[in-house]
Amino acid sequence: MLSIIIGLILLMLLAYLGWSIIWIAPLVSGVVALLSGMNILDSYTGTYMEGFVGFAKDYFPIFLFGAVFGKLMEDTGAAQSVAYKITNLIGKKRAILGMLLSTAILTYGGVSLFVAVFAVYPIAVAMFREANVSRKLLPTTFVLGAFTFTMTALPGTPQIQNIIPINTFQTGPFAAPILGLVAGIIMAVGGYFYLTFRQSRLDKQGDQFTEPEGDNQVKEINEDELPNWILSIIPLVVVVVTLNLFDMSILISLLIGILLIMLFNISDYKQFIGAINGGASGSVMATINTSAAVGFGSVVTASPGFTSVKEMIFNIPLSPYFSEAFAVSLLAMITGSASGGMGIALEALGQQYYNIAIEQGLSLEAFHRITAVASGASILPHNGALLTLFTVMGLTHKDSYKDVFVVGLLIPIVATIAIILLAMLGIN
Repeated sequence: MLSIIIGLILLMLLAYLGWSIIWIAPLVSGVVALLSGMNILDSYTGTYMEGFVGFAKDYFPIFLFGAVFGKLMEDTGAAQSVAYKITNLIGKKRAILGMLLSTAILTYGGVSLFVAVFAVYPIAVAMFREANVSRKLLPTTFVLGAFTFTMTALPGTPQIQNIIPINTFQTGPFAAPILGLVAGIIMAVGGYFYLTFRQSRLDKQGDQFTEPEGDNQVKEINEDELPNWILSIIPLVVVVVTLNLFDMSILISLLIGILLIMLFNISDYKQFIGAINGGASGSVMATINTSAAVGFGSVVTASPGFTSVKEMIFNIPLSPYFSEAFAVSLLAMITGSASGGMGIALEALGQQYYNIAIEQGLSLEAFHRITAVASGASILPHNGALLTLFTVMGLTHKDSYKDVFVVGLLIPIVATIAIILLAMLGIN
């Protein structure tokens, strides 16, 4: 197992130092292969690339359609229109709640978190300025709204973390609704109360709003130029409804959403080509990053030492729900990607857990929901989405990671444990 441990440590260290996963994943895979006595070239051109291509083949269309949908929402102003309406309803003085709800509605409606951050950030800055709330809480509020309950827990979410388990467990996006709602409530309510507590502490310390500088400055948005908020929210609702109530493919749901955005904003048709091209380009990078992590996992799972790892996981003296959650969360932590870690875990262990569920009469839907929630309970400092978030907002780990750790890791772990216990009681 030493080769695997060394490989995992190298991957985390290099990712934390800012090296691209596209480069370090095959590099570290070579280290694992060398130390395991495997042929390095065959491991790269064969095992690594099979894992890489397999994930891209299965999920690139979802990344593509999702990114185009989100980019159209952003460039037409539809996303900002929805966020502004929520802000006006909540009141600009309640900045944290307003940003949280805006982010949650966009991501639950199908806008990828990478796109949502660019759409919400300018509005969030305006809200935090109005309420005089420290900008240090911006990343944590976004993490709560986009990286937790709407990404993994709420039944029916079109985010990729809720779609990947479908093939393994033969379930649907609405799998285990009670477990999903319980996990969602724990993360949303627990995270919000923590944020209000932190806001109070920072206010007492005199740590209040400061203007972003340099590339992170925000241009003021003219609310009167934004599209109608009702027409803007319809595509979000349609994606969720068609995916769940009409049991449509996620691709068809997103395509309908894309067409509706274009129809409702036909007067801005000149923006369509740029938005679609931008979304397509972004989807390629997101797919390659995640596929690179999955390729590394394929080499790890093919190494002789992984037999010992599987034995360790399956011999955890607790319910299979616990061991599955542990495996998914651990691999997501290591790779810095919820979807990447989940992809590795399900590729290596998914069939065994499917068989266990059938043999022991356990719920496949519970396995689906626990897998999704556990994948999100993984946000360590080298997490790729978190690094992007800090860059966009002009903040650092020193500014905000302590709060992100509580909201994005500790509370989701609590939520994961809670729904595992409920699943053991036969609740779905």
